[in-house]
Amino acid sequence: MTTKMFGEPVQRVEDQRFLRGQGHYADDLLVGQQVLQAAVLRSPHAHARIVDIDVSEVLDVEGVHLVWTYDDLTGPMAPTMGEPLPLLIPHPQLTHGRTQYALAKDEVNYVGEAIAFVVADDRYLAEDAVGRIRVTYDFLPPVVGIPAARAAEHLVHDDVPGNVAARLEQANGDARAAIAAAPHTLSLDLEVERSASTPLEGRGTVARWDPDTARLTVWTSTQTSTGVRAAVAAKLGMDLGQVEVVTPDVGGGFGVKINHPWPEELLVPLAARTLRRPVKFIEDRREHFVSAAHERGQVHHVEVGYDDDGRVLGLDVQFWHDNGAYTPYGIVLPIITSTQLLGPYKPGAYRVVFESLYTNTVMCTPYRGAGRPQGCFVMERTMDAIAAALGKDRLEVRSANFIQPDEFPYDHGLIFQDGRQLEYDSGDYPASLAKLRELIGWDEFPAFREEMAREGRRVGIGLACYVEGTGVGPYEGAHVHIETSGKVKIATGLTTQGQGHATAFAQIAADALGVPFESVEVVTGDTRRMPYAVGTFASRAAVMSGSAIHLAALRAREKVLRIAAEALEAAEDDLEIVDGVISVKGTPGGTASIDLGTVAVLSNPLRYAFDEASKAATQFTVGDPGKPPVAEDDEPGLEGKDFYSPDRSTFANGMHAVIVETDPDTAEITILKYAVVHDCGRLINPMIVEGQILGGIAQGVGGALYERMAYDESGQLVNASFMDFLMPYVTEIPAHIDIDHLETPSPLNPLGIKGAGEAGVIPSAAVFASAISDAEGFAITAMPISPSELFGLRRTHASAEPVETKERS
Repeated sequence: MTTKMFGEPVQRVEDQRFLRGQGHYADDLLVGQQVLQAAVLRSPHAHARIVDIDVSEVLDVEGVHLVWTYDDLTGPMAPTMGEPLPLLIPHPQLTHGRTQYALAKDEVNYVGEAIAFVVADDRYLAEDAVGRIRVTYDFLPPVVGIPAARAAEHLVHDDVPGNVAARLEQANGDARAAIAAAPHTLSLDLEVERSASTPLEGRGTVARWDPDTARLTVWTSTQTSTGVRAAVAAKLGMDLGQVEVVTPDVGGGFGVKINHPWPEELLVPLAARTLRRPVKFIEDRREHFVSAAHERGQVHHVEVGYDDDGRVLGLDVQFWHDNGAYTPYGIVLPIITSTQLLGPYKPGAYRVVFESLYTNTVMCTPYRGAGRPQGCFVMERTMDAIAAALGKDRLEVRSANFIQPDEFPYDHGLIFQDGRQLEYDSGDYPASLAKLRELIGWDEFPAFREEMAREGRRVGIGLACYVEGTGVGPYEGAHVHIETSGKVKIATGLTTQGQGHATAFAQIAADALGVPFESVEVVTGDTRRMPYAVGTFASRAAVMSGSAIHLAALRAREKVLRIAAEALEAAEDDLEIVDGVISVKGTPGGTASIDLGTVAVLSNPLRYAFDEASKAATQFTVGDPGKPPVAEDDEPGLEGKDFYSPDRSTFANGMHAVIVETDPDTAEITILKYAVVHDCGRLINPMIVEGQILGGIAQGVGGALYERMAYDESGQLVNASFMDFLMPYVTEIPAHIDIDHLETPSPLNPLGIKGAGEAGVIPSAAVFASAISDAEGFAITAMPISPSELFGLRRTHASAEPVETKERS
């Protein structure tokens, strides 16, 4: 029998190529083809009017082919290039959405905003030419940080009152009344600072124009090739069929590359078409810091009412989200925060209201976790505060608030980021917590703490629970083609940035078709192979494309069995496919069998024979003279194509726990033990899932303890290099992480799966805040936290109570 591949820890097939240096990234393309190089002049100021741009010193420089400012984009060569870039996700409450221009028009609103675009023989010459451009500015007061945006003494955009891009309120029940009537209440003020994804490879775009066919090919390091294709066609005034976008190997995305189109993704193709030469733009590291997207910055105020058991009776949350200077991705991030904040809990009543605010800083779009880490931090800090106020175990308080297994599907009465109901599909939170309790050694920790105290060491334990909406729509598709060699070619439109798609998707197809895993080849992110797709984000690839591949493979399998049944003179129900051979059940490999390649030959009636195999499909060899060679309801070839479009998102969940040591003298934070219990439904490949979790934890450690984007009051990013932007080394990441899985299948898709891509990073700020608070004896209310900040907090909180509660008589 063919070995079932689904659920097996198959080694990733793509890794050998990467490990041997055989990857092909944007900068590796069209080498030796006299590709022109682009560079961008970016604003050195956070807020200023552009009085004049003088490019005269560049025009006559030998080797410079093109210099553009905004005024050059308003002519007939691209009629809509002079308009603002798309607002990708409109929302009724985004009443003052603003997006930037491909090149700044009249005003710059953050350090790094593109002003001029130069194309030259090489990057060195292009950079030198950029340095010759002179811009005269009229400086405006910058708005930096949420407090300044809320105060609104100055405006980022003159036509946006109060710097408020959007205000949204959702509620389920009367939270304020529930809090007022609760026997206990408390309030919290919490903050998560701005950070960014900083992938190994920054943004990069290459374009080539074919004047003979009037077609444009674009290669770009993106998370949505079809989205970029649509934007390029629209902005350049071309038919969609004239543009093809191919995503090469991508050196990390983490969300920053789902935003599209970046200015360079339009300017490079336009320059290639204008100059009739290939053009390339590769972002350098400083550019990525100051002109790619950031995320995370939010400030929250929480009011909660609860009973003697710690059960939440009413929860009221107000928060402010820093969306930076523009809102190309709408208000998806704060919507996710406001809804995913609830985690695995069921408060008696819930109200949340947020304002999304403009600041003169880089715009904020999704970064791995995408609003969930902030929500998880707020909810878990609230749970810990309730436990502290009541003197109860933190696990006990969480257990009192869990949604129970028999309550699924569970509708929270809110609208999620996809415009659908926030309805959880499946889960077993008490079982996950029981696993985590054992995995981290929760009950044994008090003895360990005493042992460490005798040695003069300070330790703490923390946990955090989360729920992650995954597999958001609207759809993904797949095309399955079985070749006459018996090989299976799979194409799906979303892109790959290291998730192991070539392996996991092949496992799904191999099982559905009954073929060897080695016979399956997967292509992603190529609009020539799959022109309809959405993209890779929100932990959706396995759910969306995995389900589409399964459905498409089943369509191909149906045709295989139909053709084989006719050839073998057997009933379709009596056949099976094992290792790519179709035979009567119980007689695998016997005389009554036919291989998949032969079926592929028979599926395509031929007039001409090209080899021995194709002779079997020619007109004097096969077919019924009384019937057309291709039936009315059929088509040539052995293919299957299908799309998966869900009713709503699936909801994965997990729980993390950590034991940390905080140095009594230096306040340095050391991780002693880390444990994870994760539930993403059925596991396609446990090894890949664990890799995703481990990578997420490493990223989460950075976000909780090291990484932040630090702006000064003038809007300058003061740590825009890897010398100043702190990241954890391997020495700061736990050498061993204990991972256990729970599998509660989703009823929403044919494979019972949920997403896993962002799971590792979501609870990091919350779990470290919990553990550090436990070690120090006071509440941590802002993240990330550095040793110097912890040292200062020790002084501030030396005599303070960890949580202020307001008891009612």
